[in-house]
Amino acid sequence: MDMQKETIFSEVETANSKQIAVLKANFPQCFDKNGAFIQEKLLEIVKSSDVELSKESYSLNWLGKSYARLLANLPPKSLLAEDKNHNQREENKNSQNLLIKGDNLEVLKHMVNAYAEKVKIIYIDPPYNTGSDGFAYNDDRKFTPEQLSELAGIDLDEAARILNFTVKGSSSHSAWLTFIYPRLYIARELLREDGVIFISIDDNEISQLKIICDEIFGEANSLGIIIHNKLNSKSDTLNIQKNHDFLLCYRKSITPDASLINYSVSEREVFQDNGRFYILKDSITTRGDGGTLNKRKNLGYTVYYHPETTDFIGVSDYDIELASSSNSEEEIYSDNEELIANGYVKIRPPKVRGKLGVWTWDINKFNNEKENIVIRKTNNGYQVRKRTFIEEKDVFKKAGSLYTKVKTEGNSRSILDYSTNDGTNQLSSILGHPDVFSNPKNVNYLKYIFSLVPENNYIALDFFAGSGSSLQAICELNIDDGGIRKFIGIQIDEKCKSDSTAFDLGYKNIFEVTKKRIIKAGEKLKKENPNYNGDLGFKIFETVDDFRAKDESELTLSNLSFFDDAVLKPEQYDTLLTTWCVYDGSLLTTPIEDVDLNGYKAHLCDGRLYLIAPNFTSEALKALLQKLDTDKDFAPNKVVFYGCNFESAKQMELNEALKSYANKKSIDLDLVVRN
Repeated sequence: MDMQKETIFSEVETANSKQIAVLKANFPQCFDKNGAFIQEKLLEIVKSSDVELSKESYSLNWLGKSYARLLANLPPKSLLAEDKNHNQREENKNSQNLLIKGDNLEVLKHMVNAYAEKVKIIYIDPPYNTGSDGFAYNDDRKFTPEQLSELAGIDLDEAARILNFTVKGSSSHSAWLTFIYPRLYIARELLREDGVIFISIDDNEISQLKIICDEIFGEANSLGIIIHNKLNSKSDTLNIQKNHDFLLCYRKSITPDASLINYSVSEREVFQDNGRFYILKDSITTRGDGGTLNKRKNLGYTVYYHPETTDFIGVSDYDIELASSSNSEEEIYSDNEELIANGYVKIRPPKVRGKLGVWTWDINKFNNEKENIVIRKTNNGYQVRKRTFIEEKDVFKKAGSLYTKVKTEGNSRSILDYSTNDGTNQLSSILGHPDVFSNPKNVNYLKYIFSLVPENNYIALDFFAGSGSSLQAICELNIDDGGIRKFIGIQIDEKCKSDSTAFDLGYKNIFEVTKKRIIKAGEKLKKENPNYNGDLGFKIFETVDDFRAKDESELTLSNLSFFDDAVLKPEQYDTLLTTWCVYDGSLLTTPIEDVDLNGYKAHLCDGRLYLIAPNFTSEALKALLQKLDTDKDFAPNKVVFYGCNFESAKQMELNEALKSYANKKSIDLDLVVRN
């Protein structure tokens, strides 16, 4: 075993480096000994697999696309820190839920190694770029035109134009696309092979978003666009009223499992009545020539309906002999005065082409199957309609392109309501004040989206967490069906405006709103469900400036390193340990165990032993070797130590000892020095 040296997050990245790495890993025969790509070799493979080649193609290009691709590949320039005070509280210490503070692009990059192919569903509600939503693209990476030209492989003029809009706070289509592209690109890496992503958007950017999603996820992986009726919207006197927005849905890849999302009752509306669910069907009348009283005399009768009690009954109150010779309702029908006196109204079949009509059910069927009938008030009177009862589990068995809204009758509770106003009311009931956050998403709407996934044990990610509606929705879903879904929410600590209600209430930034909402929602849900023992807590992490970072103006392809030697403060020590564990593939919720080596504190996580503290003595080394031999539960496969705290002689001693020592458990140990 030879000691390996590495500096994490310092790999040379270009706009295509990840893609080239994938090609080299899977098609090494397509590269020569100097690393040059041999196009003909790849074409040979494709042709031999009977893949149809097409010369037609299209793509969306914009100023900044090359920069967006570069951003997707560049390593993070921050570290990850843990909020220990919050995480060690009783309700949070064992939680598998996460709330992470920071720029979501930075956080997603940190998550890649640990969470790649682990997330089942992603929901995001990114800025819509309406011109009034406050979106403006800003970038704090301080590249020079020469650096960007070299890294992105573009000419100096284009590099200068890109940098011009990235530092000015632009809200152009190009700026928005440059903002969203790298986030979606990395999000795809996090999805399981059977994972799906839902993206809320309105018509300002839907055309552009659809094309780049086709590029990132593949056009064949589009599951469709769901139209979301918002029920309430601002008045627009100049253009077509916008009462809806869109939900784009893509899968990670084509899999043998067809049930990526639940498949839908095609009817528009589902109703609830006395705890049972039903679908509203057609009226029990016909409009054809055969549906007239003179031809089907046995289907003529009056339905008497009480608008207040909703009671109804079919009454045979017509002269069947006159039915074939007259078309006068007054001649054929005789009103039931007793029922009318008791508040009932009479409902008779509508006319068919000027002739008296009939029902499609005879009177016996009507009165015997009243539970399958619903009477509705219309502008022209009343409708008598059929209904079909369905099981609660089948209410949303299939996702339609138009969201199905569950109506309510009597004192029944609404199951789904997509009004933005209700989203505001839900947040207000949690935080105790309206207007803390603009247009929060409706929790019931998000519960519906998450329930489209046909399982209840998965990781859900929202990297535009906002007020935290999606995180509350996951907790409520788990209570509803006993699921063990885990959420990951990411929210930047965007400052609250000084003239905002949130600022007046003491919230410094949006992240504080998100955090407070999830805490309060958990407390409320626990109070309402005292017997529930599921996970209502969450752990907090955040991105922090790299305390070893060099000035980015020094960065070039040949000198891309973010680290300087530094004496670590306690919080820096913990931050380095957290960042390394995630970089090496451990989830943020994975426990890190302290290991005592004769007074020297090491750390064990997922089979990796971390040595960060200074003053690693020969006695600590002996203790390590002894523990490898005698502790049956101690079996690390990798030792990572912080080179800045290990002088050269100590590094060599550690390397030689682990290389030559034949431990009794025959463990093969990799040794890595990290700076």
